[in-house]
Amino acid sequence: MSETQERSSTPYPNIPAFLESDDREFRDTGVPSTVAVAGHPIHPILVQFPIAFLVGALLTDAVFWFTDDSFWARGSFWLIAAGLVGGVAAALTGLMDFLRIGRVRKRTAGWAHLILNVSALVLTIINLVLRWNNPISAVLPWGLVISVLVATLLGISGWYGGELVYRHKISVIGNGNPNQP
Repeated sequence: MSETQERSSTPYPNIPAFLESDDREFRDTGVPSTVAVAGHPIHPILVQFPIAFLVGALLTDAVFWFTDDSFWARGSFWLIAAGLVGGVAAALTGLMDFLRIGRVRKRTAGWAHLILNVSALVLTIINLVLRWNNPISAVLPWGLVISVLVATLLGISGWYGGELVYRHKISVIGNGNPNQP
């Protein structure tokens, strides 16, 4: 069987063919993260808070839209600020793994995860700058639109991050080759 045929197949018949898969990765033990404490990868720990803060900002923007209560607009500002700080920390640990583990760069999921997260951070910076002097007037319409875009990008990016871990066995406990399965 050629490498192309092997990469496009999967041992699970219900997985759509458009998902990038490599049978060798199912037999491989996986590749540990290069940024870990006691073998536990740091990136999955750090992503939880910025995701919660930035999705929370979408929710508080929506509540502000419905209630016109400035409390929610100010809450969105602080959620976006905290999401940006946490997002930068998570991005740095993810970038270190991206640069140090060749297998990540060989997968579409690795590139998609990186590009979507960078896009979400850039939009978060724009959202924060728009609200900097007056968090109340900036919510509608552009703050809300940007919050929707950021939450959507994070959802799609999270799916690709799951692909890296669960399908390609990256940032798991294992002693596989970091460049190929």
